Amino acid sequence: MDISILQTLKENIGKVMIGNEKTIEWILTCVLARGHVLLEDMPGTGKTVMAKALAKSVEAAFGRVQFTPDLLPSDVTGLNYFDAKKGEFVFSEGPVFCNILLADEINRATPKTQSSLLECMAERQVTVDKVTRPLAEPFLVIATQNPLETLGTFPLPEAQMDRFLMKISMEDLTPEQERAMVNRFLAAEPLEELSSVCTREQLAELQEQCRNIYIHEDLLKYMVQVVHATRKHPKVETGVSPRGTLAFVRSAQGFAMVQGREYVVPEDIKAVAVPVLAHRLNLAVGEDDRRAAAQIIEGILSSVSLPTEDWGKR
Repeated sequence: MDISILQTLKENIGKVMIGNEKTIEWILTCVLARGHVLLEDMPGTGKTVMAKALAKSVEAAFGRVQFTPDLLPSDVTGLNYFDAKKGEFVFSEGPVFCNILLADEINRATPKTQSSLLECMAERQVTVDKVTRPLAEPFLVIATQNPLETLGTFPLPEAQMDRFLMKISMEDLTPEQERAMVNRFLAAEPLEELSSVCTREQLAELQEQCRNIYIHEDLLKYMVQVVHATRKHPKVETGVSPRGTLAFVRSAQGFAMVQGREYVVPEDIKAVAVPVLAHRLNLAVGEDDRRAAAQIIEGILSSVSLPTEDWGKR
């Protein structure tokens, strides 16, 4: 399994993004697992730059939608219009017809427009006027959003949240890293100078390899136990769905692959648990706090016993 291209991708994105090594690994994990990623943080923390850096690192079609309150679903998916010259209706593709879609500030649009991405993300297809059109592979949505406390935002529907493989935030920069960032951007624009280091075909091959990453049966049992514990937790109204269980497993495989291994170890599971599971919890009344969900997942991880094995043995 040749995964040297993953290290090249990390280094290429690192030419623009200083720090955020863990965030880069999580995003590459989502790419390998064929999942979508939601970046939530305050404005100005580098969410859009991170998404653009990934898009420019991969030689693939890139689309972008700037979500605003007046955005319509057809502005995302496309629409049929009457062509007077041809005398017939013609379909005009929306920006979703690409390989990597940046949904910028997704929670500034109304729930109706947000839901236009549901079919695209889950089934990788678009249906307009009863005609279904498949999307190109690979297909990845990188959505950015500001915290709900920010003025002019709408909460994402639960069905939409469940379709994101991970919900992550940018990492805080140390004073040294922030000075390095200023120096890097002072006299140059690294994003404009960034070139692709991975083709669409190479990415598709990596995604196929990811499905073959080995997971010991005991680790699978452990992951299922963690998921079931979220459904019985006293502070949780609705726990992780079966879709979330599959996302948990795929993410562990992807993270192991990013680390250069052909098998999953417990550290991989613990590394992806919070970003994959926390945003899928519907907390009970009085427990609605962004940090509370993460604390619940961390508590479950420490309370569910994990047997000791040679995880690489088949």
